[in-house]
Amino acid sequence: MKQVFVTAVFLMASGFASLVPIHAMAASFDCAAASTQDEKAICADPDLSSLDSEMAGLWYGYKAMPLLMGASGDRQDEARAFLKSRAACGSNTTCLSKLYTARISTLKTNIDWAVKNYCNN
Repeated sequence: MKQVFVTAVFLMASGFASLVPIHAMAASFDCAAASTQDEKAICADPDLSSLDSEMAGLWYGYKAMPLLMGASGDRQDEARAFLKSRAACGSNTTCLSKLYTARISTLKTNIDWAVKNYCNN
């Protein structure tokens, strides 16, 4: 079971999501209920929507990884900080794109670290 989970996380982290056609991808939240400037910008832009979906897939895998209590709390704090920064971007697509690219990179690094330190025991 652990091997299946590690494989799934690896596929998400290695860009497997980029193999899905762009029209099949959607933001990680309900665009019909989008109410903030950042949410509306993500829903209106296929590239941002794709980045949001990729990040959501990585977050799902990372969130499911067992971490020690302090690291688990840090993981939640980082997620809240990302959402706060995303809101601060408003409808600025350049800001949002840079933020998502950085968050995706961080999640990939964190997943790699967690797999090496928690899943290989």
